[in-house]
Amino acid sequence: MIKIVLVEDDFAQRNIMANIVRAEGHVVFEAANVDTAMSMMNDNDPAVVVTDLKMPGRSGLDLVEEVSRMPLRPEVVVITAFGSIETAVRAMRLGAYDYLTKPLERDELLLVIERAAEKYRLRIDGLSFRNQLANQSSHGLIAESQAMKNVLEIVRKVASSDATVLIRGESGTGKEKIAQLVHYLSPRGSRPIQSINCAAFPETLLESELYGYERGAFTGAQARKIGIIETSGQSTLFLDEVADMSLNTQAKLLRTLQEKEVRRVGGTCSIPVDLRVVAATNKNLEEAIRRGTFRDDLFYRLNVIPIVIPPLRERTTDIPALVDFFLARRGKAKLIAPEAMAKLTHYPWPGNVRELEAVMERTIILSATDTIEPSDLPPEIQRPEPAETGSAQEPSLPEGGIVFEEWERSMLQKALDKANGNVSVAARLLGMTYRTFQYRAQKFGMIEKNSSTGPE
Repeated sequence: MIKIVLVEDDFAQRNIMANIVRAEGHVVFEAANVDTAMSMMNDNDPAVVVTDLKMPGRSGLDLVEEVSRMPLRPEVVVITAFGSIETAVRAMRLGAYDYLTKPLERDELLLVIERAAEKYRLRIDGLSFRNQLANQSSHGLIAESQAMKNVLEIVRKVASSDATVLIRGESGTGKEKIAQLVHYLSPRGSRPIQSINCAAFPETLLESELYGYERGAFTGAQARKIGIIETSGQSTLFLDEVADMSLNTQAKLLRTLQEKEVRRVGGTCSIPVDLRVVAATNKNLEEAIRRGTFRDDLFYRLNVIPIVIPPLRERTTDIPALVDFFLARRGKAKLIAPEAMAKLTHYPWPGNVRELEAVMERTIILSATDTIEPSDLPPEIQRPEPAETGSAQEPSLPEGGIVFEEWERSMLQKALDKANGNVSVAARLLGMTYRTFQYRAQKFGMIEKNSSTGPE
């Protein structure tokens, strides 16, 4: 259900639109002029305002300006005749979300209202998140270790600028949380951050999501779509898994970063955008550049402020504080035995903070007492730690001997499984260099040749 204020001086037009929107289960407040609309907004906190631009007395532009000064402003959709599109564009520069031209189409009206409401919800969530940043350990950003303190110090220094940031680190280290922190500590933080996972879309769909399209640009484009770059105006765009973009999309993104403008698919004009870009990847971009799958000029454009998040195994002093945070967030009055904490701090955590969070959630639910013991932890964490170098137990050799290559293949596969496919972690588990492990695994066809899963 969406709360909507509908502003139209023509009763018949207003009644038609109100009936269309109410039929979808939304709540509609009708106003014939700007003053009535402002009173309704103050009383009802709507998510969306739909207003005609040309009205007797104060116009729809006046309403857009009034709304832009509200502390919890709704999103505004303006309606105009085809010959007055320039006025609608001016309204968008003043803060309107989108515009519709008369005669209105039912599906287009409902689609734009739903998208505007979603943007409103994201903005409100963003304001809530920003307020939480004042709280200690907000959203699991624990910094007991010097390595994480260094990361957060960089964030504090760069947040106030508009410099492009490239965040690198293994999966599960918290790259998206750092991106959110950069945004919400910046002057743009009052607006919602816009995020997109570049690995989640095939090439053609990713371009449409980023740049939007005009109606009729291709089969199925029944209404204009505003792309995520355009909606990031005056805010921050977070490009997750940026290394998974195709070369064509990389070239288009590079031009956008250089020219600060976008052109929708099927469009004929360029639209200026004011945004900050924060990108993230768990890939080795230098290796990707050597293989020709990532543009070096885009890398230099993104890598203005590099932030490298260390894996959890390299900041084990953060683990006790993270465990306490996850226990408190679940609202469970549980303690953790020192022996259990020792197990947690000595485990290599191939899935990093994300894996620790999942383990703690499972353990809290399954633990039958008020104290978490080692026996409550998953089997892979309960295993005794390997002895120090030089005193490791030698593997037994059966009387009939073994086929060494089969044994080698088995050990490589076990290491890959334990490391969730991460070659760097698997190599460390077997005491090998990355290159040695890569060569041996490629010999058995376990990973592709020229695999990019390297040290991050």
